[in-house]
Order: sequence, then C-alpha cells, then structure tokens
Amino acid sequence: MRLKSGVIARPRLSLQALLLGASVVSSGCAAFGSERLEHDQVDYARSLDRAQKRQTLSNIVSLRYADTPSFLPVTQVIAAYSFDGSASASLTGSTIEGSGTAGTLGGSVGYSNHPTFTFTPTTGEAFAAGYIRPLAPALVLPLVQSGVPIDLLLRIVAQSIGDLQNSAALSGADNSGSLGFFQLIHTLRRLQLKGALTVRFEQAEGGNRVFLAIDPTRSDDDAVTADARTARKLLHIADSAKEIEIVYGAVPERGAKLGIVTRSVIGILTEIGAQIEVPEADVKAGATTPTVRLLEVETRPTIIIHVGKQAPPDAYATIAYGNGEAQQCYWIERQDFDSKFAFSVVQNLIALAETSQNGKAPIVTIPAG
Repeated sequence: MRLKSGVIARPRLSLQALLLGASVVSSGCAAFGSERLEHDQVDYARSLDRAQKRQTLSNIVSLRYADTPSFLPVTQVIAAYSFDGSASASLTGSTIEGSGTAGTLGGSVGYSNHPTFTFTPTTGEAFAAGYIRPLAPALVLPLVQSGVPIDLLLRIVAQSIGDLQNSAALSGADNSGSLGFFQLIHTLRRLQLKGALTVRFEQAEGGNRVFLAIDPTRSDDDAVTADARTARKLLHIADSAKEIEIVYGAVPERGAKLGIVTRSVIGILTEIGAQIEVPEADVKAGATTPTVRLLEVETRPTIIIHVGKQAPPDAYATIAYGNGEAQQCYWIERQDFDSKFAFSVVQNLIALAETSQNGKAPIVTIPAG
C-alpha cells in the first residue's frame, strides 16, 4: 500500500489506541492482587470476629436452658479470586482514493470469588482439655498485666479464692457467693489502680508459674495501706510475705502459696448465662432456672444480656433462640461498654483455652493471582 505525500497515517493512530486499551486491562490485572489484600485482611478478620461473638453468645444462652454447647472453630479460610481480561483489535485501511480507514476495539473482563471455609468440630480429648477442664491460674492471671481489671477477671474465672466462694449457678439457694469474695476482688482492683499490685509470670520446665505481690510502699496513700492490710487478711497472707505463688487448689494454702479454684470455659459461660433475666414463663414452665441474684456489693451482672422479640439493628452481638412463637432474641447493647469489655475478656479466655491445647490459629489463604 502506498500513501501520497502529506497524508496523515490514521491507521497508525488507531493501532496505538488499541494497544493502549489492551495495556490498561493488563495493568488492572496486575494491581488486582495487592488491592484485594488491603481489603481482605481487615474484612475477614472482622467477619471471623462477628462469627465468634455469635457462637459465644449462642453457647451462653444454650447453657442457660441446659442445652449442649457447640464449638466449631474456623481453622482455615481460602479466598480464591480470579480476574481475567482480554482485548482484541482489528484494523482496515486503503489508499487515499479509497474508503479511508476503520478500526474496532473489543475487550472482556471476568471476575469470580469462591471462598472456602474449613470448620473443625472440637470433640473428644480436645473438647475436654479446652472447654471442660478448669483454666490454669498461670494461663489466665497474666492478663492482669495486660490491663484487664483484676476484679472482672477473678469474677469471671475464679470459683473460689482460698476459703472465699464466688457465685455458683447450680449450687441451689446459696448461689450468690460469699460477701468476702466480692470485698476481696474490689480491694484488689483498688490496689491495682494505685500500682500496689502486680502479677508475675514465670516459665518453668515443670509447668508455668504465676505470683502475686502486694506492695503498699509504692504509694504514700493511707487508703492503699488499709486496702493492702484488708487483702492480706482475706487471703491469709502474712505481712512479711512480699510475693506469693498462686496455685490451683480447693483448700486454702498457707504461707507463700494461695489456692484458687478456677472455672472451665463451660463453667464461665454457664455462670454468665445464669444472670440473664429470662422470661418468667420459661422459669414457670421448667425450661430454665431462676436468675441468680446479686449480693448487695454488686450493682450489675458481669455481662448484661437483653431478651426480647427483636434485637436492635445496631446490637453488638445478637442470637435467636427457640422455635416458632417461643423464639426470642438475645443481644448485648452496643452502647454498654462494660458488658462489651467483659465479653471481650471471655472471648480472650476461650482463645487461650483453645490455643493452649493445639497451638493452632486459623489460617487464611488468599490466592489472588
């Protein structure tokens, strides 16, 4: 083909446009993987968190009605994405006396998402070790050094400290615990706020150990000295003991050791469920037991769980329980910070119990090529 002098080669410009379109599709494919990673890391973490909250709340309500709890951890998430792009072009041309030039540009983009979730039911020995056996004091008490209020932690985890009893949902009429127990945990909380209480964790070949130290000399406040004296008296600790080891045991330890009976995960969820104000009709029908009443020193349940026919749309966590007309919604208010914080502590305790048994966290695999 020959073109006369001075005539612009329009075919060349059309071809450049076509090649530019193809390069845009190609660059979009290359950037797809990195962009998905930015979103997926947060999105899947939030989705897993919401699912875990619903499972925990469901187990609390189920235990309130003597139903069997279920634990179905997510052990693997595979988010398989595919992004396919193609471009096509055709170009025709003729001499200046002919019909001119013409070109066509075509392309297609394909996107698909096929996530795969792997759930591993916890059964047998793993179920017993993770959820039925009491949590070791050396496993949970170091949370105090992470900023968890010691009164909240002990109220959730401890069934007894020395000879002081916490509430027990299945113990009959005497189920509200001893006044001394709640006096102790509130005293320890005041010492914690003043920096006069520390928890030390120690790794050892024979098993991890945890120690409690009450040191009122860190503060010149007379109230701190009085609280330290009260705590030592309730715990049967000598004034000369600078540090005591906390061990698992039902009998009060003397000297440099303090016996604490801790709850299992199922025990923790049962106690929280026992404080739910369920419909009176369910109690009269024998579907559940009366709500555990609090002592005068306590002003509210550990976690306030509401019940009604419909939960608010912005609830922090919600679950439906029952069938037909008997179905009720149970939820935690998003504006209730104390309940949300306590619920997060329970979530952390469950995670500690699960991790201590198998050492495996959920694996998220996201092929995005």
